[in-house]
Amino acid sequence: MHIVFVASECVPYAKTGGLADVVGALPQEVANLGHKVTVYIPYYRQVAAKMAEKNYAIPSITIPYQYYNRFAGIVDGGERDGVRYYFVECAELFDREYLYGTQAGEYPDNWERFGLFARAVLEATKQLGVPDVFHVHDWQSSMVPVYLRTTYTFDPVLRNVGTLLTIHNAGYQTYYPPQTIEKLLLPWDTFTMDRLEHFDTLNFLKGGIVYSDIITTVSRRYAREIQTPEFGFTLEGVLQRRADDLRGIVNGVDYANWDPAHDGYIAAHYSDANLDGKRRCRKDLLHAFGISQTSDTTPVLSIVSRFATQKGFDLLADSAERLLAHDVALLVLGTGEPYYERLFTEIAARYPGKVVVKIGYDNALAHKIEAGSDIFLMPSRYEPCGLNQIYSMRYGTVPVVHATGGLDDTVESWNAAKNNGTGFKFRRYTPEALIHALEEALRVFKDKDAWQALMRNGMQQDFSWKKPAKEYEALYNEVARRRS
Repeated sequence: MHIVFVASECVPYAKTGGLADVVGALPQEVANLGHKVTVYIPYYRQVAAKMAEKNYAIPSITIPYQYYNRFAGIVDGGERDGVRYYFVECAELFDREYLYGTQAGEYPDNWERFGLFARAVLEATKQLGVPDVFHVHDWQSSMVPVYLRTTYTFDPVLRNVGTLLTIHNAGYQTYYPPQTIEKLLLPWDTFTMDRLEHFDTLNFLKGGIVYSDIITTVSRRYAREIQTPEFGFTLEGVLQRRADDLRGIVNGVDYANWDPAHDGYIAAHYSDANLDGKRRCRKDLLHAFGISQTSDTTPVLSIVSRFATQKGFDLLADSAERLLAHDVALLVLGTGEPYYERLFTEIAARYPGKVVVKIGYDNALAHKIEAGSDIFLMPSRYEPCGLNQIYSMRYGTVPVVHATGGLDDTVESWNAAKNNGTGFKFRRYTPEALIHALEEALRVFKDKDAWQALMRNGMQQDFSWKKPAKEYEALYNEVARRRS
C-alpha cells in the first residue's frame, strides 16, 4: 500500500509538541512493514534552515480562493529511512518565526494557511503518487478529508482514496466565521450542524471527524474520554456519532533516543540487569541543578513539562506544602503559561536547596532528569497519551500519574503482594489523591528491594512503535477495503 502522512510538524524538521515525534517515527515503522510511505508538511522557516539546498518536485501549483489565487511549490525533501518527504512551500504563509502563532495568539490567517496546505497536498499527489490512504493529523490537516469528499468528490484520480484522522489532542481546535466557507471555495451545503458548522463557526477538526473514514486517537482510554463533555471540548456529540469508527492506539516511543543503555546525554549507562550507573546519573543531575547537600535516602522528584493548566499544576500548587514537608528534592524543567512559570519560581524561592526550577526547555537536561530522578510526576488533568511516563519507566524512574488517557493505559499500579506494577496512580483529581499517591511512593522508596523490583518492572516494558504500526496497518487495510 501507499500511505501519505499529512501533518503540520515532524521531527527533525519542525516541532512544537508530541505530534512531531509521532510523524517522525510512525512513518518509518510503517515503511519497515513493506509499505510505500510519503510525508507532507509545510515548508516553514525552520524547515528551510535545515535544508542544504532547495529542489522542487513541483515548481508551482495554483490554489484558488474566493477572489484571488495563491501559488505553492512542492520542495523535495529526499528519502530518509525508507520514507519520502515533501514540503509545501508558500513563503507569504509559511515563512514565519513560529508555526501557528505568537504569544499574542494564533495567526489570524491560519484558515488560509492550512486550507492551502490541504489543497496543495491533494494536487501534488496527483503528480507525485496517489496514495491508498491519507493519514492526516489534528485540525491542521483535517481539511484534506473535507476537500476530498466535497470539492474533489468527482475527481477520477482521488475519488477512491481513503482517509484516517488521528486526534492528538481534542482541546486544540479552530473556529472561523461562516464566510470562511466561501473564501475556501467550499460548498455552502457543508455548513450545517452535521458537517462543518459548529456553534455558527467553521471548525476544521469537526470537518475531519465528519469526513474521515476512520478516526483514531492516541490511547484507548482517551478514545472513550473524548466522547464525554469533560474531555470532548464540545465535539463529544459528533465523536459519539462516529463511535463505531473511533479507535484508540497508544503512541510508541523512539528507544534509539531514549534508553539508558546507550543515551549519549547521561553520565553513565545502565540497564535493568545492572542499575549501578543510575547512582552516577543521580549525582550528575543534582550537580546540574546546583544541589550539593542531598542524602542518598532523599528521593529526587522531577517534572519535565509544558507549563499549562492541562498538566495538573493546580493540584501541585494546592499540595506543595504537604509534599515538601517530606524529605524530598524537587527538580522542575519547563516553560509555558506565565502564571505557572511564576508559580514554580515562587515555590523554589520558598524552598531554597530543596526545589530548583529551570524555565525553558533543554533536551540534554531532559535526558539527565529521566536518568537521575527517582520519581517522575505527571498529575495531568487530562493526557491524550503522554511520553514522559514511558521514558521514565525505561530509565527506572518511577512515574506518579493521574489515571487519565494514556497515563492510565501505560502505567500499571504497584502491587506489593504480587511484586508487579510500574508506578503509582491516583483516580480522583484532587490534591488529597495526589498526595496519597506520592506518600505511597515515598513509603515504597524506603524499601530498597521493592523499589528496585518496581524500577526493573518499568524498564522491561516495551512501548516501541512496532505494535502501534501494525495496528495502524490493519486500519489502513480497513480504510482501503471500504473505498475499493
